[in-house]
Amino acid sequence: MIETPSLVDQYCHGVLRTELGLGTFEAHLARGEGPPAPGTTYFDTQTGFAVRRWCPPLLGLEPHCPPARYLARRRELGVLEAGRRLLRGSGITTYLVDTGLPGDLTGPGEMATTGDADAHEIVRLELLAEQVADTSGTVESFLANLAESVHGAAAHAVAFASVAGVRHGLALAPEPPGPGEVRGAAGRWLAHRPVGGTLTDQVLLRHLLWIAIASGRPLQLHAGLGEPGLRIDRTDPVLLTDFVRATAGLGTDLVLLHGYPYHRHAAHLAGVFPHVYADLGAELVRTGARAPAVLAEVLELAPFGKLLFSSGAHGLPELHVVGARLFREALARVLGTWVAEGAWSLTDAQRVAALIAADNARRVYGLE
Repeated sequence: MIETPSLVDQYCHGVLRTELGLGTFEAHLARGEGPPAPGTTYFDTQTGFAVRRWCPPLLGLEPHCPPARYLARRRELGVLEAGRRLLRGSGITTYLVDTGLPGDLTGPGEMATTGDADAHEIVRLELLAEQVADTSGTVESFLANLAESVHGAAAHAVAFASVAGVRHGLALAPEPPGPGEVRGAAGRWLAHRPVGGTLTDQVLLRHLLWIAIASGRPLQLHAGLGEPGLRIDRTDPVLLTDFVRATAGLGTDLVLLHGYPYHRHAAHLAGVFPHVYADLGAELVRTGARAPAVLAEVLELAPFGKLLFSSGAHGLPELHVVGARLFREALARVLGTWVAEGAWSLTDAQRVAALIAADNARRVYGLE
């Protein structure tokens, strides 16, 4: 039996503090641009089926119970008690929480208390820049405050995260933009931006990445599937190859988040470049019962010391549970098969499982 007693969720978000109706709950199971097919719900997905398999027993119900019964039990317990049972039942002992999403989501402190776990903050670069822009009157003050804010965040955050791939695409010019280019881009953005406006300018996105690189904190880069409407051909991690090569030897690790359906490309980059790591989050949650096959594909290419577990969860504590359970099940099945076939020893399989589940993340993020 391959065991993973400790899990470090190296990338997730907080959970919603509000009660959810059927439609709102389903919307968090699949990020589509419209309603599900007629006569179906978003429970009719690999993620939805996984929720029905793993979460009901934590709330005192039988596995695979109907969605309506599950949600009725969830409301009966209340959002706080249901969240407590689910997070504590996930087996996750440390959460690294990206605090850069809007909405009534719990932060690292509440995640730690509710889940009886450790928790640390990941700072999202684009939100930080937008907050600085809201309080800076001139281009000069914006750029100075931005550099100071990133430096200050590096003192307490375990990592930075960027959604440059979501906002613009990953085919960014690899070199740092020059000072004049940055000032010009900042001037144009600030002149036309409403308060709270999002950052999409590719020059400023690159500038942010390089400020973060200089901090020495690990930098997480979103790739693969993401928000509804996203052109995923622009988020293939292989598009980062030149940027990855340009950042080699600078002392900052890059972590490729999600990756699916380009998980093999992410695994390839992690195998080629010493400072690149690949995340195992969204691909397992999205593929559900097929998670072992997807995990095996990643293990074909990436060195085992370069892979990191995450749930990638957002909003629903159920997604933390599903991410953890699918990871454990997939890892046990894949490695267990190799042990049974004589390709691996049980000792080696157990050591690799511990690396991917927690030890690699502890090393990359400097966790105790």
